[in-house]
Amino acid sequence: MLTPGLGPTRARKLVEHLSGIENVFRASLTELEAAGLPGHSAQAIGTGKSQELAQEELVRAASAGAEVVGLDDPDFPARLKQIYDPPCVLYVRGEPSLLAQPGIAVVGTRHPTPYGIGMAERLASDLTSRGLVIFSGMARGVDTCAHRGAIAAKGKTVAVFGTGVDVIYPRENKKIADSILSLGGALISEFAVGTFAAPQNFPIRNRIISGLALGVLVVEAGEYSGTRITARCALEQNRDLFAVPGNVTNKNSWGPNTLIKQGAKLTATWEDVWEELPQDVKAKLSQEFEQAAAAPETGSLFGEAGSLSPQEKKVYALLRQDESVHIDEIVEKLEPEVSSSEIFAALFELELAGRIKQLPGKNFVKSM
Repeated sequence: MLTPGLGPTRARKLVEHLSGIENVFRASLTELEAAGLPGHSAQAIGTGKSQELAQEELVRAASAGAEVVGLDDPDFPARLKQIYDPPCVLYVRGEPSLLAQPGIAVVGTRHPTPYGIGMAERLASDLTSRGLVIFSGMARGVDTCAHRGAIAAKGKTVAVFGTGVDVIYPRENKKIADSILSLGGALISEFAVGTFAAPQNFPIRNRIISGLALGVLVVEAGEYSGTRITARCALEQNRDLFAVPGNVTNKNSWGPNTLIKQGAKLTATWEDVWEELPQDVKAKLSQEFEQAAAAPETGSLFGEAGSLSPQEKKVYALLRQDESVHIDEIVEKLEPEVSSSEIFAALFELELAGRIKQLPGKNFVKSM
């Protein structure tokens, strides 16, 4: 907030008390203090300083290509209004009406396993193919994978920033941000234009990620992951909670496995999410994905080799979806039955066909 001592909750209560934002700026110092404002906050508003700052902020937002959507604006999403502490304003780059459409939040660790990467991308892709918007925070890890999955399906996705809407963080996600906008998605934030990546802002924005969505899907999260905050917000906001089960020996599985024990819906495919949606939402979306649903692809934990060359079949059979295999290990296990040049060629063809992925350090995993 631009007024000192005035956070989202206090600002919302002030607007409600004085019956509109216009009345806040017209109020006298006495009226403002009677509404419970600290003296310095009332002084900033009463002298017109806050209104002056607001006008300057609107100019900065317009320069950044953002629209400012207030709590009483028709474009402000109804679901977000229902939470305990909705933001007073949202800065929106992209399509504001997208925020009110039915969607699922996908969140998780910043350090996912290959299994987590594959599941986040596949589930986001499948869900957005069926008309749901994917909400996430564009952080490294699962968030980025969720946005990438939605983009791969040419679907709509919304990134909720913990920075100003003009500050791409992390910087390497600029291409993803551009793709989100080009496909009709949106980048949003409650923080003023130019706000840098302060650590305390990211947990604050998590309530918006869950508040926009019908439900929250947790892919991987450790015991002390910030994802726990989003999951807690989801429960407080009466949102459905979904979790992808993981290997019990992997620390990233602690979060989703614990949530499942506590009652979260075990999720392996998009159908697990779909069947929990409200009937009116399913009816609204059914026409959009009817043709695709005739032969759906799911986030299955199993894969098929299909029509591959003998060398490709041998290489493919060595790879897994939940654990990467280094190229040296592949060569060691297949030589002399398959030459190294044939192995390299097979890996290239499999990656080109989208059946496998190469991870940093010449490690390979099956695609999901």
